[in-house]
Amino acid sequence: MTLLVYHNRSSIIRALITMLAGVFLLAGCNATTKLERKTANIEIQEAVGFTITEEVYISEDVRLRYYEALNYLGDGQLERGIAILEKVAAVAPLVTAPRIDLGMAYHRQGDMDAAARNLLQALDLNSNHPVAHNELGIVYRKTGRFVEAKRHYEAAIAVYPGYHHARRNLAILCDLYLGDYDCALDQYQAYMTTVAADEEVSMWITDLRNRRGNQAK
Repeated sequence: MTLLVYHNRSSIIRALITMLAGVFLLAGCNATTKLERKTANIEIQEAVGFTITEEVYISEDVRLRYYEALNYLGDGQLERGIAILEKVAAVAPLVTAPRIDLGMAYHRQGDMDAAARNLLQALDLNSNHPVAHNELGIVYRKTGRFVEAKRHYEAAIAVYPGYHHARRNLAILCDLYLGDYDCALDQYQAYMTTVAADEEVSMWITDLRNRRGNQAK
């Protein structure tokens, strides 16, 4: 049997889900089955987001351990969740999900080096993974690597232009860290086409326009 991994990001994502790499529908196989990566595809669904599907052979035990790790992370037990995820990633090295979850968990734990390392490993497996690009952008922004952060946000948006989290992150980066007001305004406005009810960003746009006007005088 195979393991089907689905990463989905809808236009409205609750806080807990943003900590995880995705929503997974899993089917196990015999524990002796050799791990083998079969497919990794992305499907853009403009109305609801995107779905990334990965198909690999994996054991039932690994599937259960993966869910156990996610439960620990969801409960805020980062050390226990990370410890299990490291074991899952070691025995399922061809799947991006554990690496992305590890990247997010290490980020929450404050270990930015480990977060970046795992997200880069996920991108080695799937260079077009928008979630990995966005999360790596956040890590790089927090560690002062602004140009690289911008590159990864842009890579996420290139895969899925409706990825409003990446647009918001890129807008903030351009606005507050790069001083690129044109970039910031473009990204804020693009973000608002998807999340029109975000009053906070609406106020940021007004403030940015005022700052641009003052800068031009």
